[in-house]
Amino acid sequence: MRILLVTQYFWPEEFRINDLAAGLQERGHEVVVLTGIPNYPGGEFYPGYSLFNPPRQAHLGIQIIRVPLVPRGKATGFRLALNYISYFVLASLLGPFLCHGDYDLIFVYQLSPVTVGIPAILLKWLKGAPLLFWVQDLWPASLCATGAVTSKWVLEAVRHIVRAIYSQCDRILIQSPSFSPMIISTGGDATRIRYYPNSVEQTYRPMTTESDLAQRLELPHGFIVMFAGNIGAAQSFETILSAAALLKENQNIHWVILGDGRMRPWVEAQIADRGLGSSVHLLGRHPVDAMPRFFAHADVMLITLKRDPIFSWTIPSKIQSYMACARPLVAAVDGEGMRLIEESGCGMACPAEDAHGLAAAILDMHGKPKEERERMGKKGEEYCKLHFEREKLLTKLEVLMSEVTRKNTRPGATLL
Repeated sequence: MRILLVTQYFWPEEFRINDLAAGLQERGHEVVVLTGIPNYPGGEFYPGYSLFNPPRQAHLGIQIIRVPLVPRGKATGFRLALNYISYFVLASLLGPFLCHGDYDLIFVYQLSPVTVGIPAILLKWLKGAPLLFWVQDLWPASLCATGAVTSKWVLEAVRHIVRAIYSQCDRILIQSPSFSPMIISTGGDATRIRYYPNSVEQTYRPMTTESDLAQRLELPHGFIVMFAGNIGAAQSFETILSAAALLKENQNIHWVILGDGRMRPWVEAQIADRGLGSSVHLLGRHPVDAMPRFFAHADVMLITLKRDPIFSWTIPSKIQSYMACARPLVAAVDGEGMRLIEESGCGMACPAEDAHGLAAAILDMHGKPKEERERMGKKGEEYCKLHFEREKLLTKLEVLMSEVTRKNTRPGATLL
C-alpha cells in the first residue's frame, strides 16, 4: 500500500509517529511523509536545515517531503500561530506539486494544530484517496484547557474548522475511548470513529541499573521520583512543586525532571522561592534512546496533569512508556490515566492537582519494600504488552486501513 502521511512533526523531531511510519515501512508499505522543517521543541531550525534546503529526504526507507514554515521560536501566542498557519498554508499550496503519483491512503497524525487536516483534505480530493485522521489532541477543547485561547469568537471559528475537517474523514482514529463523545459533538460521524491507542516505541524496555552508567552520575543519591516530558501548562507543575514542598524535610526524597518547555523559567523561579534546590533537580532534555536508562534508576515514575475534562479523557503517552520500562508509577491524574494505573496495578494515583494526595502517595511508595515496587512495575509491563504492543497495533492499523481502501481501490492499486 502506498501511504501519504501528513504531519507537521516528524524525524528528526522526536514523536511517536516516527516509529509508526517505520513500522509500516518494515511491513512492506511505501510511506511518503509530508511535513515541515524540524524546529520542535527548541523553536529554531535543526542544524543542517533551512528554508532553502531541498524539500526531499529519506530516513529508514521513508521518503520525506518538507515544506517551509515559520519556526515556533519561544512559542508565544503570535509566533506559534504563525508556525501553525505557515505549515498548513504552504503544505496546501506545495503538497500537490511535491507529492507525486497516486496514493492508496492519506493518513493524518493530528497533534496541535488541527489545521494539519486542511492540506490532507485537499490532497484527498486531488488524489481520490481515503483519509484516516488520527486524533491525539482535541481541538478546540485543548485550547481552552491550556489557556492558549480565551476569545469565544476564535474558539467558535476553530470549532467550525474542526467540524469541516471531521466531515471529510473516512475514518477518525482516537487515542482514547473517552474522545468519542467530544468528536461526535464536534461533527464526527460515530460510525467512522475507531479506537486506536498509541503503541510503545521499541526504545522503551526494561533496563538494568549498572553502576557505571553515565545516567547514574547525573542523578542524586536517595529515593528518586522521576518525571520525563514537557514542562508545560498542561503538566500542572504547581502540583509537583507543592508536593515537593510538603516533603522537603525528608532529605532522602529527590524529584528529578527530565525535559524542557515553556514553563521551565517559572519552575526554576519557584524552586528558588520555595527553597527546593536540594530536592528538585532539572536535568534538561535528553535523547529518547537514553530515557529507559534513566528510568531504570528511578524508584518511581511521576505523571501529573491539570484538572480539566480534556485531560481526564486523554491517555498520556508517558504512562505507556513508563509501563513498558517496568517502572512503578505515582500519578496525580483523573479519568483515563487513573483508570489505567488502577486497572493494571502498576502504581498509585490520586486526583489531578491534589498536592497533598501526591505527597502522601510518594511517602507511601517510599515506605514500601523495593520488591513490592518492582512487582508493580512488572504488572505495568505485562499490561502494556497486552494492550499497547507495537506489532499488535500495527496489525490493527492495517485492518483499519483496509476497511477504507477496499471501498476506494483504483484500477491497478495493490493492497498488502
